[in-house]
Amino acid sequence: MFPGIGTVINIVAIVGGAALGVLVGTRMKEQTRILLTDVLGLVLILGAASAVLPLWSTRYVESVPQGWTLLIVLGSLLIGGLIGSLLKLETRLDGLGERLRIKFKASSESPFVEGFVAASLLFAIGPLAILGSISDGMGTGIDQLVLKSTLDFFAAMAFATSLGWGVAVSAIPVAIYQASWTLVGLGLGEILDGYQIDAMTVVGGIMLMCIALRLLNIKHVAVGNLLPALAVAPVLALVVHSF
Repeated sequence: MFPGIGTVINIVAIVGGAALGVLVGTRMKEQTRILLTDVLGLVLILGAASAVLPLWSTRYVESVPQGWTLLIVLGSLLIGGLIGSLLKLETRLDGLGERLRIKFKASSESPFVEGFVAASLLFAIGPLAILGSISDGMGTGIDQLVLKSTLDFFAAMAFATSLGWGVAVSAIPVAIYQASWTLVGLGLGEILDGYQIDAMTVVGGIMLMCIALRLLNIKHVAVGNLLPALAVAPVLALVVHSF
């Protein structure tokens, strides 16, 4: 095997799952597709709730000063949000989705952009994307990315039934994102301690909640602008841990 094989498997899983979802989705009524989107939003809430559990883990609580567990998460989101807003990541992501919609000749009334943005964020958020890619680059195994690929296959299939081919195209930014972390793994050894992973996981869980609110049409949160928070969280946790 070669470095990056885990990401290749992941991309095939996303595209394959999305293709099956589109084939099934074309045979569904609009009301059914809307219902499926709502179900996805509700399931994401459960996933987000599970992701924030490390906020109370012994490993995380004992690694930072008392009272700082939640402040690290808050600080990561605020700093990450400011960076993302300055870089206009949400606007750029939407723009990329629109350009790809035109390139793939999807209707302007189709949920192509929504599917692309939501799926890109969902598949990129979380420690498995980062840690699995780093492990792949270091040559220590692709188990984490194989697990992620399995989850992403079913998620892509479910999303694509209502959100269309935009879900499949999300494989492009996911491939670039994970390939970047694989390169980090090639050049570096283990870079994250357990408590840093916990901080990043909690931040990712909150971002998943934002995606769920978006899918349920409750609140449109600019999740794209919060993406830098995933990188800020382990750094901020390390700084606080040093005191």
